Amino acid sequence: MTNCCGLLTEKKEPVPLKSIDAQLEVKDHVATLVSTLNFENKEDKPLETVFVFPLPGDAAVCHFSAQIGETHIVAEVMDRQQARQVYDDALSSGQKVFVLEESDESPDIFSLKVGSLPPGESASIRLEYVTELAVQADDGLRFCLPAVLNPRYQPQGSEGPSVQVTSVPASLVPYSLSFSAQVSSPRPISKIESSCSLEPLQYLNADQTQATVKLGAGHKFDRDVELLIYYKDAHQPSAVVEAGQASAKPDSLMGDPVVMVSLYPEFPQSVMSSLATCGEFVFLVDRSGSMGFSMNNSTPQETRISSAKDTLLLLLKSLPMGCYFNIYSFGSSFEHIFPTSVEYSEKTMKEALEKVEKMEADLGGTEILRPLKHIYSQACIPKHPRQVFVFTDGGGGNTKEVTDLVKKNAGSHRCFSFGIGEGASSALINGMAKEGGGHAQFITGADRMQPKVMQSLRFALQPIVEDISVSWDLPKGVSATVLSPTITAIFQGQRSLIYAQLTGQSSEEADCRVTVKYSLAGHPSQNQLHFNLKPAEDSGLTVHRLAARTVIRSLESEERTRRGQQDEKVKKKVVELSVQSGVSSCFTAFIAVNKDSGKAVQGPLVRRNVPTAFLPQMMACSLSQQLDRSSK
Repeated sequence: MTNCCGLLTEKKEPVPLKSIDAQLEVKDHVATLVSTLNFENKEDKPLETVFVFPLPGDAAVCHFSAQIGETHIVAEVMDRQQARQVYDDALSSGQKVFVLEESDESPDIFSLKVGSLPPGESASIRLEYVTELAVQADDGLRFCLPAVLNPRYQPQGSEGPSVQVTSVPASLVPYSLSFSAQVSSPRPISKIESSCSLEPLQYLNADQTQATVKLGAGHKFDRDVELLIYYKDAHQPSAVVEAGQASAKPDSLMGDPVVMVSLYPEFPQSVMSSLATCGEFVFLVDRSGSMGFSMNNSTPQETRISSAKDTLLLLLKSLPMGCYFNIYSFGSSFEHIFPTSVEYSEKTMKEALEKVEKMEADLGGTEILRPLKHIYSQACIPKHPRQVFVFTDGGGGNTKEVTDLVKKNAGSHRCFSFGIGEGASSALINGMAKEGGGHAQFITGADRMQPKVMQSLRFALQPIVEDISVSWDLPKGVSATVLSPTITAIFQGQRSLIYAQLTGQSSEEADCRVTVKYSLAGHPSQNQLHFNLKPAEDSGLTVHRLAARTVIRSLESEERTRRGQQDEKVKKKVVELSVQSGVSSCFTAFIAVNKDSGKAVQGPLVRRNVPTAFLPQMMACSLSQQLDRSSK
């Protein structure tokens, strides 16, 4: 059969999205991604195109624009309800209009609508975001361009999703991806690795501090693109001062300079050599139906539940004698191996290993809240700090509820999370670890599992860092307002980031100092960094946008805790900062209207949903989860 309309979905509907071009720029440990999405209407009627897709959960989306022929329209950020009204009005009057907004349920899902695209016309959408890169167990910096968006299970009692995902098996994704990365750092780049086929690394200078790399040709956007960047002497503290925006209001976050401080705490060897042998280790394993399917598109025979079991077995065999432990598993219901946590011994370990070996992905939906609430309701064991390890593919649709629950109980435990397989929700995995004062890992294949598992265990056995304080020694007339949430967890060799707004005037060469003090196993320690006020060159507003994103996420969390108190002040603050900084939030949207399009687009509008990739058999899993719920 000839395809007269270009690419088709599995329902034989045309796909207006033809290709995606992604250009990554990495400066040290901060990444800026610019994606261009190319749409074309090859049908004989005007289209409204809807594309729901994943982004990193901690990204700050900071630019959205559209190119239609010779016309370039830059979107503005406005209150989401207002943006939706503008979109509907423009659509009904036949104008070309574009809107981008974040999902209510999870900050790692976005919805893009392209409205009134006439027959035969093309449009290019440009989307830009900035994000920090996480340090891996082998000191690599990880960037992930997510392609896989697995259907998210809606737990019983929760509202339906605010955006509907259209999915096709990863092998049937109809649009292509071109991807290139330019990396620069004060230190030499030793290598760049990827989960996808790369062209050879090209160095741009003799000291190897700048390099470019590209994806191999003909790549379909059917799998997550994971990039691992390795620098020589990676753990170097740094401070980047960024000048404020000239057009912004003075004494505002965007108008004042902002400093981003990166610290890599190194603890005394005497303390680290005596890691704790006590603790209560509670393991929570996802056994929902989606865990029975493949880890990634390149190794379809390897299932997520088998990877989770391998990870758990490795941890179980590595626990110190004399600690306490228990293992929970969950789906639509939850189970535990022991009624309460038991002392770790040869006997209890053997019993647990036998039961873990028999675990299957057979418990239905992804109801993680109930087992978490049960774990938190159990009395803590004196002198054995509770460490909760969570293994999940992140298939639940209630991310914010889960992270809020972890935050509420952060005083009684640390949370270490493992995202299993491609498409694991970065918002959930990173959010649980951040709110629980622990550490997040993503396991997408067997090759790097062991070092990641052992690193998390080392962090869990490390004594809890207490009495953390940050102090600033600045020139007279200059003050610092910390924008980051209070630091609650510090781990050996892991980066701690601090954003601060600098107010006042002084010489750019003046010496400044920031000091982080803390107590580790009763030993007072500190890390100090000297810097000056000279702004970095060519950083644009990257640091300001990351700082704004940090403040916005904190305010959104505060708003959720106050919800129901009829207090709109926090929401108003979020909207104001989002509009001022041009950074997305859950209460705002990017909107672009082509008001100079001449005559209105004529004819009835047809809606087309652009599919995202999911891994094989995921829809069968999703269907079985829904059936499981309806039978209860």
